[in-house]
Amino acid sequence: MNVDGYNLSEREREEAKARAEAKIVAEVTADFERRREQRRSIESGWQLNMNFFSGNQYCDISPFGGVVEEDKRFYWQSRRVFNHIAPTVDARIAKLEKVRPCLSVRAFSDEEGDLKAAKLATGVLKYAQERIRFFETVSRATVWSEVCGSAFYKVTWDEQGGRQVAIAEDGTPIYEGEVSVHAVSPFEIFPDRLDAESVQELTSIIHAQVVTASAVLEKYGVEVRDEELSDWASVGYSEPSASGLPLKRIGLNALPERKGVILLERYTRPTGESPEGTLEIVAGGKLLYRGPLPFENGERGERVLPFVRQDCLRLPGAFFGGSVIDRLIPVQRAYNAVRNRKHEFLNRISMGVLTVEDGSVDTDELSEDGLQPGKVLVYRQGGKAPEMLDCGSVPNDFAEEEAWLEKEFSTISGVSELSENSTPMRVTSATGLQLLLSQDESRLSATTGSIKRAMKEIARQILRLYRQFAGNARLMTLTGENKKTQVYYFNAADLDVSDVQFDTQDTVSPEEKKATLLRLLEAGVLSDENGKTTEENKGRILEAFGFGSYENAKDISALHIAKAGEENLDMKTESVEVDSFDDHALHITEHTRFLLSAEFKRSTKKDELKPRYATHIEEHKKALRKEKRAEQVSDEPEKKEV
Repeated sequence: MNVDGYNLSEREREEAKARAEAKIVAEVTADFERRREQRRSIESGWQLNMNFFSGNQYCDISPFGGVVEEDKRFYWQSRRVFNHIAPTVDARIAKLEKVRPCLSVRAFSDEEGDLKAAKLATGVLKYAQERIRFFETVSRATVWSEVCGSAFYKVTWDEQGGRQVAIAEDGTPIYEGEVSVHAVSPFEIFPDRLDAESVQELTSIIHAQVVTASAVLEKYGVEVRDEELSDWASVGYSEPSASGLPLKRIGLNALPERKGVILLERYTRPTGESPEGTLEIVAGGKLLYRGPLPFENGERGERVLPFVRQDCLRLPGAFFGGSVIDRLIPVQRAYNAVRNRKHEFLNRISMGVLTVEDGSVDTDELSEDGLQPGKVLVYRQGGKAPEMLDCGSVPNDFAEEEAWLEKEFSTISGVSELSENSTPMRVTSATGLQLLLSQDESRLSATTGSIKRAMKEIARQILRLYRQFAGNARLMTLTGENKKTQVYYFNAADLDVSDVQFDTQDTVSPEEKKATLLRLLEAGVLSDENGKTTEENKGRILEAFGFGSYENAKDISALHIAKAGEENLDMKTESVEVDSFDDHALHITEHTRFLLSAEFKRSTKKDELKPRYATHIEEHKKALRKEKRAEQVSDEPEKKEV
């Protein structure tokens, strides 16, 4: 009986657990439906933008929600599309693609600990962005933000990423883990507030995505069933028209035969009741996971929402940003109308409008065959012969309105004619063209600023995730100084990023860098006191222009500089002899640079090392003077002969 009582108690606990899980599932699902309904009008705007971008421009937002096709007013009405939105957005994306931010870290001070932490953090960021193909993710997110107004990055830790380090007893491979950054479309993001202006102001956020039942079973070990998702429009384009004619569909559509399950992930910030936050994952009416937020990605190690937002145009008092397509749609509608009416006018002039007297000709035959060349037109005797109606010529208003609307595209989008591969007729000087390019850059500064802010936040979260999960001995392969590949281990505890300043370098296009280098070279800034370009600067200039291998092949100055750097390290413990084949001038420069560096000044053995370095430098100077005297002696006979 005690056993039966124990079994009954166990069964009661299982039933109570099942009721609690069902309550959580119902609450998360109801919360998702509420947020989905609040965001429906915004989602319709995104669908309209995607239709106009893809060329399906005779559609509008229905009063009942969604995007529907606009029917023709007359059956003969021309409805061709002259898409200027797509090339305009393509030009903006092409300019933004040049903004390739290189994630780096600047030390907070010149202290040795800050310098080492900054150097390690920069190396980890460079290592991570190469492993996860970071720039491809940025490109996908930029397309989403340009078309819909906002895009999101989801920064998480993938336990199945990275290299394989071991095999479990059951034969399952064990991986070292890797940071993961995914571009997420705004269709999948459901915030708890639509008036919040940043992710930091949100209390919770739901990431909803469509997956298959097999994917849920593989990742969470819970069986669910696929369902028809006819009411789920993740990236829906326009629906069929009222006449029942199907429209061209592009991309992922909300088709009735699409099956799967909606995976809901609700992230909630830490509160007094839940100091570590809450993550609830629901799919197919079942609770897959409920627990604290898994990532310590906050500024002080707290657990926050793992999402970063990137906007095309910021809107005040709105969570989702605006797209430049929103502003271009009225201009595109007017442009299509002008071009189509113009073509209809030209058709009337070329084809003609025929006036006939009632009963004078066979109108059915005339309307069917028209007036083809050589046609014998027979009309009733005594009747009036058919004649062409004078339609006049195309008014100049069409051309003026068309030119004005084309100018409006450039004015609204911030992309000049020069960016669209057409040079303005009135601008002929190089200075004028450069000013136009500068204006384009300044008008895109709001978007580029959003990209750089997103990159900085992603860099912070990447380093915090490495510090949490990388462990005590993480292997990392990097290209270090002097183009040498360095393979070393680092401790995750060394990634103390609380006192570093993040920076996004390389935000200037390569063409602008090359032009700046040429101007500096012409101004003599890169030359020495004799007006000559040093071998070191020459190698750096050629490397900036992509000819670093050519410089190394024709000159060995880079190898001498690398050898001098190795000697600086060796002389910390012992004396180093000067070799006869050394480039003494380069060695003197490198050794002197080390003596003037902050690293040498902070050294505790400065008094002991200084005489050693000074003696070594003096040996180089003696050898250099000896070489110069030998050159002078070899030149004297030539001077006498002259």
